[in-house]
This record gives sequence, structure tokens and C-alpha cells, in this order.
Amino acid sequence: MQSLGTVDELVAQARARTGLDDLGSDSYREGLAIAVASCEADGWLNDLGVTVFREQLIGFLSIRLSVEDWYRRHPEIDDQEIVAPLFGLGLPRTGSTALSYLQAQDPRTRSLLAWEASMPTPPPEPDTYTTDPRIAQIAEQTAFMDQVAPRFKGMLPSEPDGPTECLQLLALDFRSAMLMLTAGAGYQRWLTTCDMTPAYEYHRRVLKLLQWKLPTRPWRLKTPAHLQGIAALTAVYPDARFVMTHRDIAQVIPSVVSLHDAMSEMIRAAPLPPDFAAREAGFWEHGLRTTVAFRDAGNAARFFDIGFADLQRDPVGQMERLYAWTGDDLTPEVAERMRSWWTSNPADKHGVHEYRPEDYGIDVDALRRQFAFYDDRFIPPAPEPT
Repeated sequence: MQSLGTVDELVAQARARTGLDDLGSDSYREGLAIAVASCEADGWLNDLGVTVFREQLIGFLSIRLSVEDWYRRHPEIDDQEIVAPLFGLGLPRTGSTALSYLQAQDPRTRSLLAWEASMPTPPPEPDTYTTDPRIAQIAEQTAFMDQVAPRFKGMLPSEPDGPTECLQLLALDFRSAMLMLTAGAGYQRWLTTCDMTPAYEYHRRVLKLLQWKLPTRPWRLKTPAHLQGIAALTAVYPDARFVMTHRDIAQVIPSVVSLHDAMSEMIRAAPLPPDFAAREAGFWEHGLRTTVAFRDAGNAARFFDIGFADLQRDPVGQMERLYAWTGDDLTPEVAERMRSWWTSNPADKHGVHEYRPEDYGIDVDALRRQFAFYDDRFIPPAPEPT
């Protein structure tokens, strides 16, 4: 495997590419160093994978340089306030993407859009928010990825002007589950123990920049990986609330592993490691236990729960419940927009996601025992509709 290069070499390339020098706090260096060392130690990326990962790391450094340049020239950006954001979390493959798209149908709220997360600078302008040329750029990149990895779109559909996860903002401090697949096992282990506070501070820094020129609307944000860093998240966003999606664990972990198999097949030099599924299960078990402990430490009132089967059966009804909990009014117009989006975007719109747990060495019965603390509490005994 070719080398990624050192941290200093990656930083130098980003500085040369942008013509900028200031990366702000040095907090990014720890995660970047761990990601590089872990990737080198694992050695499972092929030459294309190393090239892609190197470009990704330089890209995040370049974005960070640009963010800091905007703050240098416009320090008033820091006066922006992010008030009472609602974060979606829960295991992956539990309906959180569909939920985020339903929330995005309400023009009174603000979602983090895919093009904004990928290219947050320059900050978006009101007059060109829906026609920004970056939307077309991300659309081209998405179309290319659909050709390279055609199975992926059926597993996790996305649109350039649709809501996306917070992973790219957290990756600007190199503390993000987005990097686990390429950085490898050592980085994944570190991510369960590191202090996520600097990443959420930078997350807030970028949200302020994105909000600066636009009307202030309440943020609706999400990523399953918020499970891991919920204490740091609430330290940075003390008035945050959470909507947590739930699904039978036997439907979750095999699907996640299948998704990562499809995402990595073009960039890895070998099959998935034999312990890959166990590592994934362990990572998400840690996140669930962390969040359940947080909930039980006097924070239960900050959480609203939605079951996967309930969302599939009655999406608008679940949104009515959520709006009642947040104290907002779900108007008939917004409800109809939600209903129209759901009807136009069936789960199999881009193909059926097929997988078999045994193909990844997953013992479903053992998985249920491992996650009994979660399933017994949050998953109703009735079977999900097929």
C-alpha cells in the first residue's frame, strides 16, 4: 500500500492548495494523526483507496482553512446563536434518513443540506440558496458515485439539496464516524474514547457560518454517530433535544455491514476482515450504552422516540406526535408536503437492499443477546411488517 503521507505533509498540501495558512485550534491534529497511523497499520486500502482517502483528508483541511479565513475577515459571524437544535440519533438503518427528509419539508426549519456540508464556504446567500452552483457540483459527484458503486444508492439514497448527516462537519476536526471505514480499526477504537468536545465546537462554528447570511430558523440535524458523543454534544449545545429512532437489532447490524461492504469494495485491497461485523456491533453497542446512560441520568425528557415500524406505517402521524412534543404546529400544508414526499420516495425507489447476515459471519441470536439491554427496552415484541 502506498503511503498517505505525514500529518505535516497533508497540512502543507492543503495550505498550498488554498493559499491559506490558519487552521484555527490545533485540536484537529490528534484525530488526523490517529487516522493516518491507523490506516497505515491496517493496510487494507488499495492504491485507489489511499488516493481517495488522502484527497478526503486534504479536502477537510482545505475546508477548515477556508472556514477560518471567513472568520478572520468577518469575526461577527461568531455572534450568531444556535438555539435549541433538534438532533436525530439512534442506530443507523432505523429510518433516520427518511425522518430527516420529512422534517426538511417544513420551510420554517433549517436542515443541513448535502451541498452545504460538502462545501460550506462561501456561506450561502438568500437569493441563490436554491440555485447555488455547488448543488450542481454535488449532483455531478453523486452521479459519478452511482456509477462507481451502483449498489450504494439503493441502500442510502441522498440528494445534493436534501438533508445530510453531521459527519462532514465533525470530520473537520477529524473526530467523525465518516472516517472509520477508511482509517481502520485503530481509529474506530479511538473514536469511542476520545473527547468529542472540539469536534462539536467546530460543528457549531460551521453552523454559525452557514446561518450568518440567512434568516434564522431552528436547526434539524442528525447522524447516528451522535450516540457516541452525546455528553460532548450537550456540553456545546446545552439546550439540544433529541429524536431517537429504533429498530430490531437483527435488522440493523447486518444492514450496516452490507452497506459498508458496498461502500468499500472499490477501494480495499482485500475482503472485509473476519472481525468486521463484530467491530461494527461493538461500536454501536458502545454508542447505545453511552446514550442510554445519558438518558437515565436525568435527561429522559429531552428524548422523543420513534419506532421504525411506526414510521413506515404512519409517517405523518409520527410527525404529528413529534411536533406536539416539540410544541410546534404541524400545519396542513406542511403535512401534505410530508405526505407527498413519502409517497414519491418509497423504500425501493432505487432498488432493494438485499443481504444475508450469514454472509458476514453474523449470528443473529448472539446479536440479540448482545443488544438485549436495548431491544428489551425500546423494541415492541410485535414483528415488523415485511
